[in-house]
Amino acid sequence: MGGVSTTERAPKQDRSRATRQRLLEAAVACLAEHGWAGSTVAVVAERAGVSRGAAQHHFPTREDLFTAAVEYVAEERSTAIRALFPQGTTGDRGAVVSALVDLFTGPLFRAALHLWVAASDEDQLRSRVTELEARVGRETHRIAVDLLGADESRPGTRETVQGLLDMARGLGLANLLTDDRARRERVVAQWAALLDKVLDSAP
Repeated sequence: MGGVSTTERAPKQDRSRATRQRLLEAAVACLAEHGWAGSTVAVVAERAGVSRGAAQHHFPTREDLFTAAVEYVAEERSTAIRALFPQGTTGDRGAVVSALVDLFTGPLFRAALHLWVAASDEDQLRSRVTELEARVGRETHRIAVDLLGADESRPGTRETVQGLLDMARGLGLANLLTDDRARRERVVAQWAALLDKVLDSAP
């Protein structure tokens, strides 16, 4: 009996994965550039260089597409966080603060922000965005604690680290409107000095 061989199936699966990846990347880029209202399946498919039919084969509805895009962005952000200091930080808290702030001023954060805005008006997206943001938030906090050498058993340490991440998010929001790099560098330096003082002080 005939049939599709394993070697024939593998390239087809690879092409399918590549198409899915292109669609997810295009969905994120469209959200960042056009917002929710301008990001239809047709627009995403065109940007990805894929027919609308092929796009709907992978993602039958707009909600399917953007729910998958939420998951994709969450995983990409987690990967970026984990990759910050693969060899360790050598105790340089200034470098850690700067790297965390950079995460919140980069394209992945911009894409996540558009997903938040879209989710605020779309019930089908809201629960998924909320769930994944909580996961990314927990992972970011845990990695920040490790990179800063913070002892969370000490009172106030958890809140200090969370304050840093909230500050970084705020700088990311401000960066959407204007690139105020010089002010950001001064804020980063001040936070690094505060962290050294708070995290190294005697209990």
